[in-house]
Amino acid sequence: MLTLHEPPFFTRLRDARRVLVAGAGGGFDVYAGLPLALALRSAGKEVHLASLSFADLHGLSLDHWVAPDVAAVGPGTPLRGDYFPERTLAAWLDGQGLPATVYSFPRTGVAPLRDAYRALVGHLGGVDAVVLVDGGTDILLRGDEHGLGTPEEDMASLAAVDALTEVPRRLVACLGFGVDAYHGVNHAHVLEKAALDREGGYLGAFSLPRDSAEGARYLDAVAHAQEHTPHHPSIVNGSVAAAVRGEFGDVRFTDRTKGSELFVNPLMALYFCVDAPALARRNLYLHLLTDTVLMRQISSRITEFREEITRPRQPRVFPH
Repeated sequence: MLTLHEPPFFTRLRDARRVLVAGAGGGFDVYAGLPLALALRSAGKEVHLASLSFADLHGLSLDHWVAPDVAAVGPGTPLRGDYFPERTLAAWLDGQGLPATVYSFPRTGVAPLRDAYRALVGHLGGVDAVVLVDGGTDILLRGDEHGLGTPEEDMASLAAVDALTEVPRRLVACLGFGVDAYHGVNHAHVLEKAALDREGGYLGAFSLPRDSAEGARYLDAVAHAQEHTPHHPSIVNGSVAAAVRGEFGDVRFTDRTKGSELFVNPLMALYFCVDAPALARRNLYLHLLTDTVLMRQISSRITEFREEITRPRQPRVFPH
């Protein structure tokens, strides 16, 4: 039974005992799931973190792999280069006295990623729920919009998790409304796609408060990541963190945004949540990706699908 004082997202997870929170789009997306993981852990649940990784995981020794295409990254995992968000997050977790393993998947096509998720679920002894987290909101787009943002990794994760029918609860949470405008996403289309309630697929929206324990720890984790990844700070999480702090407008927190005008605002601190299978059913091309093995195959098939769209849906302005 839904109630006003509890977002439907958390109602759906109320009876879950073991939850896997995974970054959908790679890199720092897993940081957008950190507040959810902390809230679920505070509710007494066993929570594990995972990430589709842009790091050179194949350089890790065999003892870091718990299954094919599943690496267990901890604070002591050897660092290759200066970009390894999963290791940076593991180091922060360890400093907080929290479980400090971030399971990491290489960038593959859907078929091996699906197998990797299934292997990780088995390694964990089964899970009651998987929560895919997108830093940004382009995972909500269905495919015929004028701009899709950067869909490859998001779609690989969505297709892989949608196939895990043995997991009873599969949800998607997006944090960072507006940040995908840089990649050509029209956010009127995003709001339209979030409206899945006619199918029972919309699980509400709620903000990340600065003064909550989860908000404070998120801000600390993002600051820690910016300090330890100075050449590749997360623009998405930097923008969200600025919004959580109450900043507004063209906020500067990295030289990576030089030459761009940001619009940091309270909507960036909102989670938009949907049911993953309902979202997958709405997607127009996800079925074309299920047998892909390599990430470049996903890119090619999305391109081929887009070439067949003669009249993409044009951007809309907000009516108010």
